[in-house]
Amino acid sequence: MPDPCLVRLVVQCRDRPGIVAAVARLLADSGANITSSAQHSTDPEGGWFFLRLEFDLPGGAVDELRAAFASGVAEPFDMQWRLARSDERQRIALLASREEHCLLDLLWRRRRGELRAEIAVVIANHPDHRADVEAFGVPYEHVPVAAGGGGKAGAEERMLQVLAAARIDLVVLARYMQVLSADFLERVGAPVINIHHSFLPAFAGADPYARARDRGVKIIGATAHYATEVLDAGPIIEQDVARIDHHHTVTEMTAIGRDIERIVLGRAVAWHLDDRVLVHEGRTVVF
Repeated sequence: MPDPCLVRLVVQCRDRPGIVAAVARLLADSGANITSSAQHSTDPEGGWFFLRLEFDLPGGAVDELRAAFASGVAEPFDMQWRLARSDERQRIALLASREEHCLLDLLWRRRRGELRAEIAVVIANHPDHRADVEAFGVPYEHVPVAAGGGGKAGAEERMLQVLAAARIDLVVLARYMQVLSADFLERVGAPVINIHHSFLPAFAGADPYARARDRGVKIIGATAHYATEVLDAGPIIEQDVARIDHHHTVTEMTAIGRDIERIVLGRAVAWHLDDRVLVHEGRTVVF
């Protein structure tokens, strides 16, 4: 018997009859056995259709299947799609500043095998966490952002060089406290996931938890999203909240917020790596 090979396929296209049948027919003709399937349509009459499949492909002839799928299914239905072995490991870069809770949590999740990826490099604008990161066997690049005219541009240029050398598939802002330029996001060549606290109402800038307490906020939370040139406005991947009340101090609120940030970012990164997130017109479908 050929060795099993688990493969994932994600698809989005205009909805019309015959999509699932065409996909299933080609997989069956290739000897594949579908083990997991999820789909969504925004409107069966000309809306958008989203599909995620996992299937066993005996022999693991992924390249041949990819070519057959491109010509036999993807082109006729004008699909955006991705087909990859589930054991392929994407390469992640983590960007960090002084707060370490998200950074160390992702490193720990990778060591525990909870993230299907290799963390190829950590880039930080402060030197604080070098020893912790290198203890996980991950290279640490200190790229300071100098004050003044060309400081940010020079730092971003250096980061782009490091990311290119590391052959990165995904960048995660693990509480990286610098606003990335539109030029950086355009040139990085990989999706960028960000995490930030989210309140109702939102409190931007310094000391958000102190201002939230002053306003009597009852819910605090966090949002993970894809970064775009518009600050904190990219497609949302995951959110979560916790209830608080007048008894909570700023220190307690901050600790709760950090826990939520870790959990939400961990989920978002894992879902992205498992091809569970499809983006369409500024929104996400998360299977």
